[in-house]
Amino acid sequence: MRPALRAKIIDVCNKKIATKGDNVGLSFYAFFANKNDDPELLMEAATWWIQLHQLDHFVKARTIKEMVEANL
Repeated sequence: MRPALRAKIIDVCNKKIATKGDNVGLSFYAFFANKNDDPELLMEAATWWIQLHQLDHFVKARTIKEMVEANL
């Protein structure tokens, strides 16, 4: 995963946890605007989420943050 995507995921997770609490769930779409302005980055996130880790559609932000920080 490229460093920019890693940083974006951690930032979004931190913001969601801060505003909605430790149990907040999110999907990989949470890291992108409503328009598809960077399809390569979107596919990279989708590949990491769906193919590599076979995660459910919604996963706790805390879990995603821990996975990204651990470099999984």
